[in-house]
Amino acid sequence: HCTSRKQDGLVSSFSNPNKIFYKLIFHKTVGKTGFAKNLLKTSSQLQRIQDMLIHGIESWSPILPVKRVVLDFSSPNIAKEMHVGHIRSTIIGDTLARIFEFANIEVLRRNHVGDWGTQFGMLIQFLFEKFPNGEEAANQAIGDLQSFYRDAKKKFDENPDFKGRAQQAVVRLQRGEDRYLAAWKSICQISRNEFDLVYKRLNVELEEKGESFYNPYIPRVLEELTGKGLITESKGARVIEGRKPPLIVVKRDGGFNYASTDLAALWYRLNVEMAEWIIYVTDVGQQQHFHSVFSAARMAGWLPDQKEEKYPKASHVGFGFVLGADGSRFRTRSSDGAVRLVDLLDEAKSQSLAQLIKRLTENGQIAKWTDEELDKTSEAIGYGAVKYADLKNNRLTDYKFSYEQMLSDKGNTAVYLQYAHARICSIIQKSNKDVEELKMTEFITLGHPDERSLGLHLIQFAEVVEQVCDDLSPHRLCDYLYTLSERFSQFYTNCQVVGSPEETSRLLCQATAIVMRQCFHLLGITPVHKL
Repeated sequence: HCTSRKQDGLVSSFSNPNKIFYKLIFHKTVGKTGFAKNLLKTSSQLQRIQDMLIHGIESWSPILPVKRVVLDFSSPNIAKEMHVGHIRSTIIGDTLARIFEFANIEVLRRNHVGDWGTQFGMLIQFLFEKFPNGEEAANQAIGDLQSFYRDAKKKFDENPDFKGRAQQAVVRLQRGEDRYLAAWKSICQISRNEFDLVYKRLNVELEEKGESFYNPYIPRVLEELTGKGLITESKGARVIEGRKPPLIVVKRDGGFNYASTDLAALWYRLNVEMAEWIIYVTDVGQQQHFHSVFSAARMAGWLPDQKEEKYPKASHVGFGFVLGADGSRFRTRSSDGAVRLVDLLDEAKSQSLAQLIKRLTENGQIAKWTDEELDKTSEAIGYGAVKYADLKNNRLTDYKFSYEQMLSDKGNTAVYLQYAHARICSIIQKSNKDVEELKMTEFITLGHPDERSLGLHLIQFAEVVEQVCDDLSPHRLCDYLYTLSERFSQFYTNCQVVGSPEETSRLLCQATAIVMRQCFHLLGITPVHKL
């Protein structure tokens, strides 16, 4: 059924435990040595592909030496909207979580939100002074948190008396006074509701354990570190030496900071959650901070020496910035701040819908689509394009955000891959064969070079997933997926599928579709079955 295949080659059959027979067809021109090597190599490919078709893609999941991982990602600040700066941590973290879960590892997805600190004194005091008696009006006012935060910050910066009262409000909040705690909870809940809307659109699951959660553990953790002789006085502050600059864990005014919170969180994750690997997904600018925290943990005996390559361990997954077309930080046109994440997703979906309608109209297919299908498909393509444009890059590099490039149907884009997947689904559908029955009764053939090339790439899936688990670089999975679509295109060009006397090539189509869908799932992208 391949245009350049010789059908009169040698045939060899053998059976696996499922009594499935494999037919290996080789060209007459293959020599004895080459034949033997190809026989072993091709039979192995056949076995693994057939096993996957029968037992599912889960049979290709890698086996890793850990059972529980904590993934700390996304982590927006309460009272501020999620913006484009949060997209990389959220998407990269979710993909890593999905890949570890595929490897049968328990993943504790942690959203370490900024829900504690001096800014809450400012917000609470501003709330009390603007609405001294009206709780309902206050809740309505802080519904628009962005404006509320901006107004409070303006007054805090310009009014020294208000700044003093705000600082006192922090003290009263930390004491646990009911009125201040209630206001703080109200502000946090409004933020949480807004975050959840974004996470729902991105199909990202997280469990919130913010700064406030770890706050009660800080004193006991610092006491332990002091008892081990790791904390010393320096210029009125308390620090941990060992790296330069020293890690400040208690400020001059006696207050705690990010370092004290992160040490308490690391202690909790090691001793209470019993994690074997703790992974932090933040921008590269925080790399030094986390390396200092990890160094302190090793000095305390919480973590083994890096050279030992033992568990438990902690890793920082750094990433670069999202840039605009001019190479500067991606911001709104008015330059009043970073682009809101909801606006970015809205625009991606809107442009995707416009392109889809245009294409279907030109092809005379628009009448076959319902409004619901158009909406869901444009959402899957638009959101998937945003995710893939981020994930396909080495996470350590900056990348330029471009709707035009990410929504292109040519080259290494999610749109191109969605079309490739939809094409395979169409091929399988047009064959009018029950693939489930076919994979249990028919033979697989890898006689043509393009079939063998596709088969070899398919079985490399597990190796690629394992490599991503090892170096925490999701772009490797994107590279694999794009190459897979290219290999399939080459196979389909040179090997007839629909209408051929051979049926087994449809099994290669099915295997490719299954692996593509699993790649989409791991990348957090919803696959499209028709376009």
